[in-house]
Amino acid sequence: MEETPRSGIIELAVVLRFVDIATDALAQAREEIDALNVYPVPDGDTGTNMYLTVSAARDAIREAADGSPNGDRDVALAAFGRGALLGARGNSGVILSEMLGAIARRISAATPEERNAQVMADALRRATEASYAAVGRPVEGTMLTVARAASEAAVALAADPSVRARDVFTAAARAAREALARTPEQLQVLKDAGVVDAGGRGLSVILDAAETALTGRRPVPVTSPLGRHAIPIPHAGAVPEHDLSPDGPAYEVMYLLDATEAAIPVLRATLDGLGDSLVVVGGDGLWNVHVHVDDVGAAIEAGIEAGRPHRVRVTHFAEQVAEARHGRGRERDGRRIVAVAAGPGLRALFEEAGAVVVDGGPGRRPSTGQVLEAITACGASEVVVLPNDADSVRVAQIAGQMVENDPDLDGQVRVAVIPTQAQVQGLAAIAVHEPARTFEQDVLEMTATSRHARHGAVTIAARQAMTMAGPCEPGDVLGVIAGDFAVVGQDLDEVAGGVLGRLLAGGGELVTLVSGESADGLAERAAAWVDRHHPHVDVVVYDGGQERYPLLLSVE
Repeated sequence: MEETPRSGIIELAVVLRFVDIATDALAQAREEIDALNVYPVPDGDTGTNMYLTVSAARDAIREAADGSPNGDRDVALAAFGRGALLGARGNSGVILSEMLGAIARRISAATPEERNAQVMADALRRATEASYAAVGRPVEGTMLTVARAASEAAVALAADPSVRARDVFTAAARAAREALARTPEQLQVLKDAGVVDAGGRGLSVILDAAETALTGRRPVPVTSPLGRHAIPIPHAGAVPEHDLSPDGPAYEVMYLLDATEAAIPVLRATLDGLGDSLVVVGGDGLWNVHVHVDDVGAAIEAGIEAGRPHRVRVTHFAEQVAEARHGRGRERDGRRIVAVAAGPGLRALFEEAGAVVVDGGPGRRPSTGQVLEAITACGASEVVVLPNDADSVRVAQIAGQMVENDPDLDGQVRVAVIPTQAQVQGLAAIAVHEPARTFEQDVLEMTATSRHARHGAVTIAARQAMTMAGPCEPGDVLGVIAGDFAVVGQDLDEVAGGVLGRLLAGGGELVTLVSGESADGLAERAAAWVDRHHPHVDVVVYDGGQERYPLLLSVE
């Protein structure tokens, strides 16, 4: 979209176009960026980690904008930054999330008096400063160097009052490519392998995407000053064994942390004394922590002292390196189910049925990275994914495609995503799961059962809106059938009865009721309604603990 030289408001449509192009570009470059990594420990999945970070940010901004370029820009940008923070993986992903967050904040703070070129150049400058500040011990010849070169070029050009934002990104992307080509001159390990820095290459791909979004032009390829192509054939073991020394940290520790800003300096100092590759990013009470250490317990305890760590992830480098050097890694066998659960009770139900559970559900969709990790970490050669939420289906499909196309797994894992739209459909599917069947037969039976489960829900309206059942006001009770609002009322029991009546109008043998958080006996009263009006239908009641929906229902 064309912007005037003096307009200081970056339109949401431009941001949405950029994140789509950047996500697609990183998806295409993911494997080659992974192959660039010459270190046996720090971030061997650089391309994948950067892709997952941007993908999470893209999903968050699209959800906040309801997929429309006419949504609330500042709300969408805030969601974009938070999505990147929550979805960040690995050293490169965490640094990238801080950069994306800084850019989003600067765009939101822009005034109409500022030129777009000025705003975007300053956004890149702030992103670079934020990335350097986030890293415990910055190293040149990395994505930090590439970011600085890009921002310096952008700021220098933006001083000319006649330039536009597209000119700024053209200059920034060009400077990034040039700085990337020089990274082997700054790090000997890159020079020895004849490659450029992996994180820098990923950042260059993102800046190229920004240039493409504003100009429509595709950037020129990158080559290294050593005369070799910058994207090599994967070269596991290119670095000598002794580079993974007994003195180096043995584990990568990552976690999200709920903490005040005042607690972060002490946390940084503590973690810096425990290991290296320290990155702490975030703000407004939520932080993403990444560090390489020998003492995992001490790193987590430091987080506990600072606040509340959650979504803790620990990677043992020796196992990671062995898998990279020996190709296939551990042998995989058996079949596992990966299910997205919307509450603690639902988590327990799926776990009792043998599933690997990812927390999520309506309003808090899991990231692609979370589903990807669950699939790869379960150790099975056959995996069935139950997203159990309409918004999570696409996330699960992307994760499944990434696993099946991962050259490191060499076709060891087959993934089937059953597009369950609701938690109760997932419960119906897993109830007929039978590992003794062939993979195809099991998936077919689970899919058919989930599709035959007519599903509904009861929720409370959060805002004024027009629904298929008529207008609603905040506080009204809404009955949902197959994802559409079908009943509007004032009483929870009456609406629940209305939904049950419609679901049972076509017959049924079993009603499943899942009680939500603070449901106050609604599920039990709904079960009594079924006993009165359909005495020959069996009813089961579960405590799901899900938010937003006091009651989930299905009829089979």
